[in-house]
Amino acid sequence: MERDPGRTPVKPMPAAGSRDRTGERLTLAGVLLAGALAGLLFAPVFGFGVLLPSVLTVTLVLAAGAELVARTPVLIPWRPLLLGVAGLLGIVESALFGTTLAGLPTGDTVRALGAGLVDSWRLTLESTWPARPEPELLLFVPLLVLAAGVLGIELAHRFRGPLPALLPSAVVLGLSQLYAAATGGFALAAALGYAAACALALVRGQVRPVALVVVAAAALAGSGVGLLADPLGRPAYSLQDERPAPLPPAPTVSPLTEIAARLREPDRAVFSYTSPAPVDRWPLAVFTEFDGVNWRTGGEFQRLGAELAPPPGLLDPQRREARISTPPGSGRWLPSQSWPAAVSGTDPLIGPANGMLFGPGGAVDYRLSWWEPKAEGLLEAPIDPDVPGWQGGVGEVPPGMAELAEQATRGLRATFQTALQLQRFFTDHYRLADGAELPTGHGWPQLERFLLHTKQGTSEQFAAAYVALARLRGIPARLAVGYAAPATSAADGRWVVRNRDVLAWPEVAVRGFGWVPLDPTETAARSTVTGGLADLTARARQNLPAPEALRNPELPADGAGGEADEAGSGSWWWLLWALPALVLGLPVLWVLGVPLLRLLRRWRRRRATGPAAVAGAVAEVRDRLRAFGIPVTPGMTVRDLAMAAGPGSDRFTAESVRLLAGTVDAALWSGAQVTGELAERAWDAERQVRKSLSRNGSLRARLRAALDPRTG
Repeated sequence: MERDPGRTPVKPMPAAGSRDRTGERLTLAGVLLAGALAGLLFAPVFGFGVLLPSVLTVTLVLAAGAELVARTPVLIPWRPLLLGVAGLLGIVESALFGTTLAGLPTGDTVRALGAGLVDSWRLTLESTWPARPEPELLLFVPLLVLAAGVLGIELAHRFRGPLPALLPSAVVLGLSQLYAAATGGFALAAALGYAAACALALVRGQVRPVALVVVAAAALAGSGVGLLADPLGRPAYSLQDERPAPLPPAPTVSPLTEIAARLREPDRAVFSYTSPAPVDRWPLAVFTEFDGVNWRTGGEFQRLGAELAPPPGLLDPQRREARISTPPGSGRWLPSQSWPAAVSGTDPLIGPANGMLFGPGGAVDYRLSWWEPKAEGLLEAPIDPDVPGWQGGVGEVPPGMAELAEQATRGLRATFQTALQLQRFFTDHYRLADGAELPTGHGWPQLERFLLHTKQGTSEQFAAAYVALARLRGIPARLAVGYAAPATSAADGRWVVRNRDVLAWPEVAVRGFGWVPLDPTETAARSTVTGGLADLTARARQNLPAPEALRNPELPADGAGGEADEAGSGSWWWLLWALPALVLGLPVLWVLGVPLLRLLRRWRRRRATGPAAVAGAVAEVRDRLRAFGIPVTPGMTVRDLAMAAGPGSDRFTAESVRLLAGTVDAALWSGAQVTGELAERAWDAERQVRKSLSRNGSLRARLRAALDPRTG
């Protein structure tokens, strides 16, 4: 048969088996990449660098294992088991190598894997974040990636479409967001990365730039919808809020009730420490709830993670550090600071809202670092009534207490100067008890006796009475118990804290400075330790005006109404940008929606089998010709389409449509079975038509074909 010199040669098509294998590899690559990205979205919990080795190892092992099984058909029935075992070995080598013997798993390895499967997810929820980079906490993440990868590979082989294979990674993705929701630029990058992985899996080896652009644009649009759906910026839900760590079951004596007993044995050593920074006191416990009889710590405990950031709003935070040692027989309350940053040498529980550390008890040698403000201006700083941890009430107030609180503060409004005036009132009118019979108790009966009758007590009564009266005047205050710094250090530079240094004190919340410790007994002031927040407080007290010179600060010109108006405006301000964003978003949705709908329509037609696959290719060609302005009517045959395409396009387009016509003849009228190869031939012709029309059409024609919904 002679070759027509006018015909444009058509490139021979690769074998169907080669195309199927390439598409399969790309699908599996997309599935595994989606699972890995979902696992790495636990980065806010552990840190990206901690998760990357184990997640990357699992992903590479699964990819290599899947390729090996594909090349060895006899292994296909055993694929899930083989991939699962290989993935577990990868986890062992990357995260549990310390439990192996020269890289070989041991009994400790098996126990660690079992604990990781059962307990690691729970221990992580009970920890502050970022959690400690330890296998017993992070092991559930690579195990999730392994499960999603093995299940995704099996679903990809058992279903015609790759969409079910992405469901396991979507589950891991959702779980990661229930732990810690991604925000800001990290959320955007994660959305685009996951969308690209899904596009790689969904296009079955036909990766087109437009597909990635459309999916990426959809991810961007989804991020915008997320902002509009929550314009007030409320905190995201987290499973961590439901998993506080329970205290150990053994009973623990409150340090507040031990003050008098400790003062009877003043020389007994409690702990020692070394620190390059001055420390004027060491809190053990903080009490925020008072029912008139007992003081309770309140709040929940969590396992202390790798590090805590400085609290929001703390001015010029400086990091301090100390090395602390407790002797045998010590209790579980560990010396701490208001804002701990990290602890090494032990694995304590922490009260994130109050800084309390709860350890295993006994001899402990640990390193503590904490945050402390360094900024000036404490005396003029406003109090912070919004800080949590002081609304625990004062119980049933005895008669005369409210009047005493007003007298002690000279009727002034709640300010930090008022808090210092209340401290001065206690210092001037009450004294520390001494002798063998020291008063005990901190409920209203004991406080009433202390305030109105004896006017002497231990720091227990001073601090409890101060906090109760401060709360009656609206000053945010809480009660702390611990130790003041010793007067001098030992010859080796170590400070040894003894029972004589036990102290209870009030703390007042000041904006920008956090909880500021006060000293109504002037016990802590006897120490030679200077610097830090203690110096700021001492200078503020020295600069406090005389009682008769104290005045209420002037209110803003608009009074409280200005604050109310500002607060009220915050409930609807988002409408000012939400409505324009919605108006501007409609064209964006148009630009993104029309191509996306066409892409989905083509994907649905492409998934058909048998004669329907060939018919789908014909329908797609007909719609594409119509989109480029070529006159098409419903009654046209495929050869009629080729004739219609001739005048309005190039010869290559018409030739590709004629090739499609031959495929239709073989598929629909020859009576032969429609094989996958025949369907691929029809869709190859369709792809050639699309390429030719896009290459030769004008910019206006391409935009019309892409955005006009009537041409679909």
